[in-house]
Amino acid sequence: MSQDKSGYPVMGETNPLHNNVYGPPQPGFGMPPPNYSQAPGGPYPPAAGYGQPGFPQAGPGFAPGPYPQMPYPQMPYPQGPYPQGPYQQGPGQPGFPGDPMGAPAGSPGYHGDGPPSYYDNEEFTNSGFEDKTIRQAFIRKVFMVLTVQLLVTFSFVAVFTFVDDAKYFVRRNPWTYYVSYAVFFVALIVLSCCGDFRRKHPWNLVALSILTLSLSYMVGMIASFYDTETVIMAVGITAVVCFTVVLFSLQSKYDFTSCRGVLFVCLIVLLLFSILCIFIRHRILHIVYASLGALLFTCFLAVDTQLLLGNKKLALSPEEYIFAALNLYTDIINIFLYILAIVGRSRE
Repeated sequence: MSQDKSGYPVMGETNPLHNNVYGPPQPGFGMPPPNYSQAPGGPYPPAAGYGQPGFPQAGPGFAPGPYPQMPYPQMPYPQGPYPQGPYQQGPGQPGFPGDPMGAPAGSPGYHGDGPPSYYDNEEFTNSGFEDKTIRQAFIRKVFMVLTVQLLVTFSFVAVFTFVDDAKYFVRRNPWTYYVSYAVFFVALIVLSCCGDFRRKHPWNLVALSILTLSLSYMVGMIASFYDTETVIMAVGITAVVCFTVVLFSLQSKYDFTSCRGVLFVCLIVLLLFSILCIFIRHRILHIVYASLGALLFTCFLAVDTQLLLGNKKLALSPEEYIFAALNLYTDIINIFLYILAIVGRSRE
């Protein structure tokens, strides 16, 4: 085997230690280092470090490095057919493919294989809840249901006001009032507390129809104890007040939904006031009570109207059209009953 001037075998010839075309011979390459203490003939001094050309040997005071040399190939590694895609170069790192997860902070979109961010994707922000088309359809559906309810209720009021036989019937059978009140209370609890039930079609409409009929009978029976002029005046005042409040709530920028907790506390106070009016029979006290009740439910009507819009602090889901119609319907009926009491007591 021929050697060059440095004493290394020439590339292209066979190294007898490796049986391959490699570089300079490596002592103990491919086999563990010899144990000199176990060799025959006595112990030998510790071997020097197994260095390689171009690397310094272990200096004095350091232990020798008998590290086994694994048979790693010394030839250039084969270049595989790696894809050379047009990767985006990151800022300040020329020659390296851009990290898809490290997009610049000011980039408008998201470039990568992972899921897009919530705030960087417009499809998430334009959900069905915030879509104006769905919201407008929801408002139309609620007012259509509310219109049917009010037509049924005031038809009962007209019958009990203008038909004398109906007046005589309810006065001879007061038990029908308590039966209708019980039916109304049960239907109200079911629709208010059972969220899954009021979303099931057509059972939600059936329950709402039962509630509407029972409450319509109660309102018609109450209206039969007043004269015709008082009832007509109460209907007219209620229509004007409700139309004005609904229109103002739809156009106003003030958020009435933030006052819902305060109105609930006022409702409890009004309930205690009503218990006081049961024991104290005084016309002025009843007028004050009816006035406070009409004012409170007018505020509730403004709050429930803004819950339909979806652009305030609180909002209703488009699936809750039955619940929304129920809220508006009970508000309007309470306003009518309180105004009827005010007008009736004032005309006595």
